[in-house]
Amino acid sequence: MNALTTIAAVLNPLLMIALPILLGIVLASRLKAEWRLYALGMVTYVASQVLHIPFNQWVLNPLLQRLAPHPTGGSTDLVVVALLLGLSAGVFEETARLLMLLGPLRQARSWREGLMFGAGHGGVEAILAGLVVFYVLIQLVALREVDLAATLDPSQVEAARTALATFWGMPWYEHLLPAVERVIGLCLHLALSILVLQALTRRNWLWFLLAVLWHALLDALAVFAMQTWGVYATEGLVAACGLLSLGMIWLLRDREPAASVPAESPLAPTLRATAVPTPEQTIAPEALESSRYHSGN
Repeated sequence: MNALTTIAAVLNPLLMIALPILLGIVLASRLKAEWRLYALGMVTYVASQVLHIPFNQWVLNPLLQRLAPHPTGGSTDLVVVALLLGLSAGVFEETARLLMLLGPLRQARSWREGLMFGAGHGGVEAILAGLVVFYVLIQLVALREVDLAATLDPSQVEAARTALATFWGMPWYEHLLPAVERVIGLCLHLALSILVLQALTRRNWLWFLLAVLWHALLDALAVFAMQTWGVYATEGLVAACGLLSLGMIWLLRDREPAASVPAESPLAPTLRATAVPTPEQTIAPEALESSRYHSGN
């Protein structure tokens, strides 16, 4: 273990917490988006997990134990597990997003509002994950300074030593990967909010279905790739999905109509006819005086 490893380990949860807040600040200042949207995005994520976590615990996990009991790397069972876990996340989170946009945020229909809403949804996920990582880091730092045999049950000592050796033995840059994942996750949630918003503004539910499937695909890909190809391949694939999500955000952005004067405007002939008097025309002093006031109307 060296100083760089320690710095990276501490910096990781701090970035996970700070970056989503910074994103909200940028959107609020640059796009004039309301913090209420961010707050309700946070509420949406938490509300979705109130149902999502019990469903996975009591319904989906027992089902997966029967359908796919051996989800080893590259196996068909792992494909089943990854797809169903991803679909579960997509259905619960995107449905919660839709209900919020149909209810408290029924007036929010612009691109900038969708971004701020998505920043809150993905932001609270990153913040909560950062708090958990920070808590675990504190525990690992504390355990590093104590006699494990004297504080833990004998059956846990070896596992604790292995965990400590693995964590502190990682290259410094691997400690920052969770923060990178949260940045990618924020890109995903921004795009998903925009997709769900399209379902309402375009009155086409295929956009909502696309949001569910895109969410499910990315989650499933992460689960399958991590077990099959390892952390670096997983990060690369997920980063590619993050870039695609940014592309969706850009393509679906609001386009302000360009201000222009119609070519056949009825004002045009009048302006051309009266702008410059001909030599034969004489202008009465009374008309000149009155023009000083009427020209400003």
